[in-house]
Amino acid sequence: MPKRRPAPRELKVRGSQQITPNMLRITVGGEGLAGFPESQDGGYVKLMLNPTEGSSKPIVRTYTIRAQRPDELDIDFVMHDVEGHAGPATEWALNASPGETIMVGGPGPAKPLPSGFDNYVITGDMSALPAISVNLENLPASATGIALLEIQHEDDRQAIDHPEGVAIHWIVNPRPGEEPNLLLNTLKKQDWPAGSVYAWTASEFATMRGLRNYFMEEHGLTREAIYFSSYWKKGSNEDSHKDIKRQYMESVGAVL
Repeated sequence: MPKRRPAPRELKVRGSQQITPNMLRITVGGEGLAGFPESQDGGYVKLMLNPTEGSSKPIVRTYTIRAQRPDELDIDFVMHDVEGHAGPATEWALNASPGETIMVGGPGPAKPLPSGFDNYVITGDMSALPAISVNLENLPASATGIALLEIQHEDDRQAIDHPEGVAIHWIVNPRPGEEPNLLLNTLKKQDWPAGSVYAWTASEFATMRGLRNYFMEEHGLTREAIYFSSYWKKGSNEDSHKDIKRQYMESVGAVL
């Protein structure tokens, strides 16, 4: 029998903080977090937003838990295409006021970096920055590798506690999704690490697809040595992206 999903929780907005020009952090918490599993940094929750006009079904959007405290969760929102094109989750975050409530489902599992590899190659855009930050913070101090992080502006760089042996490269792309090969082409200019390598990548769909092919076809990484996922797709909302992502994962024999 499949495991029953926990009922959504009613949480209250505790506050908001502009982390960088294009990243907004919303803190939610309260009594609704009673019984919430511990240590869910890097996992995800489902935000249940107000339904569209004429519908009674809430709009559901998936977001990473950037940090968890006993009675609070930090959730980071990327502020791209805000002017006149903000999606429902971005719109909610921009207008979230302390004390208002939101139903939150989950948590879902994190996708951490496994031990036992000589080096790590980590790539992602701003949508994956919360998950990547958690993963880098949880690596042992002796870990080595490279991380290529695509941001929208130089000032979107964040201070991330990471091993000295993992070199972070920030790549600026002011138009997310319009240069899907930017991360891949930048990675090709780097020296590929020696020894066993684990690759972790999450980003816009086309970017992820190109990186996944490169890791497997050019460097022969097996399924056990790579995690790949798309968090969004240029020109698609979350519902249509979910269908496209599912079809792609099935075509390459991956499990969602």
